[in-house]
Amino acid sequence: MDRLDEFSIFVRIVEEGSLVRAAQRLRRSPPAVTRALAALEDRLGVRLVDRTTRRLAPTEAGRTLYERARAVVADYEAATAGIREAPVRGLLRITAPVQFGRYHVAPIATRFLDAHKDVEIELLLNDRNIDLIEEGIDIAVRIGALADSSLSARPVGHVRRQWAASPAYLARHGTPQTPADLAQHEALLGTSRGAREWGFAGARRGAPLHLAGRLRVDDVETRLRAAREGRGIAQFLSYQIADDLAAGRLVRLLRDYEPPPLPVQLLTKGRVHRAPKIDAFLDFVVRRLASLSVLASD
Repeated sequence: MDRLDEFSIFVRIVEEGSLVRAAQRLRRSPPAVTRALAALEDRLGVRLVDRTTRRLAPTEAGRTLYERARAVVADYEAATAGIREAPVRGLLRITAPVQFGRYHVAPIATRFLDAHKDVEIELLLNDRNIDLIEEGIDIAVRIGALADSSLSARPVGHVRRQWAASPAYLARHGTPQTPADLAQHEALLGTSRGAREWGFAGARRGAPLHLAGRLRVDDVETRLRAAREGRGIAQFLSYQIADDLAAGRLVRLLRDYEPPPLPVQLLTKGRVHRAPKIDAFLDFVVRRLASLSVLASD
């Protein structure tokens, strides 16, 4: 087996997170793929892949080699493509926040499949930030500032943190006019670290001293249902409650104290050496997401 073929197999193993799935994509037998990985590890004298309970994950050395091997394979494919257009084909693994992905990314992904018959898509909806390399992700939708400078980001809009409650709740308990008033209200909170602290813009910063949050739940849909039922005031991202505000099921509160908008970005593992399927999907999705009213900063 030549070294380029060895690299191609290793890149596919990392991206698929499975020897069996890598073999299927490469149309080779699982033993052949396993032997290729073992030969590469033996030749380099390092372990490149660890097995976890759910999938294969690259070691630190494996991550480093993956980036270099991916670049080599991409350069080879580009060099041998000649004058023909590079095909848009293969598996795309995309992750997005649950509600945003369900309402906005999934419909775009299915339309992309209609336009590209040789593409497959796996859409992972999760509200935690998934590691792109460890989980073999091609494109991630992220909300908030980008911490990892090694990732490439394409902005598509902004969302805001907003407070809201139902008209029935406000009729019973009154409408807070300042953050300090929240101490007298029932707060619907999350369960993550810092979920009981609401930050504010303007003169009032930090969190109310006494948030009475008897209901704490990690699921946005459940908090939304509780807010609609009049069980308290909750903080959401603007896209999560846009329909409820428009329909009058919820009322936006404390608008003058909302924190600055958060960027919504599409992340990839780099600008260069990207497969044609990734660039094609980015071009396809950016235009459509940027046109969404829920991604306007106001």
